[in-house]
Amino acid sequence: MKYNIRGENIEVTSAIKEYVERKIGKLGRYFDEEPSSEVHVNLSVYNDEQQIEVTIPMPNLLLRAEEQHVDLYAAIDLVVEKLERQIRKHKTKVNRKFRQQGAPKYVFAELEKENAEKADPYSDNDIEIVRNKRFDLKPMDSEEAILQMDMLGHSFFVFTNVETNDTSVVYRRRDGRYGIIEPS
Repeated sequence: MKYNIRGENIEVTSAIKEYVERKIGKLGRYFDEEPSSEVHVNLSVYNDEQQIEVTIPMPNLLLRAEEQHVDLYAAIDLVVEKLERQIRKHKTKVNRKFRQQGAPKYVFAELEKENAEKADPYSDNDIEIVRNKRFDLKPMDSEEAILQMDMLGHSFFVFTNVETNDTSVVYRRRDGRYGIIEPS
């Protein structure tokens, strides 16, 4: 993997660079062949809080994670854990899909092979709906909807707003607060 490490409000020292490369390099054990993609790492400091964003674009998969922590090295460790979870989740999903189709069990390495055709990433052929869910919208206020969302462990919740009788969506923002989407 090739590393593109940038720093905002922080100087990227050789020690930080080596630590990032060593930690992210451990992700290579999940692949049969080392991915040839470029790893984009953005380190930043805001209000005494260190933030790291890692993006690893691959042919059939985009790995992306970000983490904030007071300690930069702890943030790097946490973001690598997130990336490992994403890889394991995707690997399980892909293996399950191919087992159902009768293909070999270990196909995750196949994701790294270059596609023979270079398809337009925005073409309609690439969009696939993998799940369709139906449920009754219960009338409730936004506070109850947030409680339901947190209880389910989701990042958003669709409900009928009891005050307006319209369908609304509450969601958890990256800063930990909540937002609501209402029709106009």
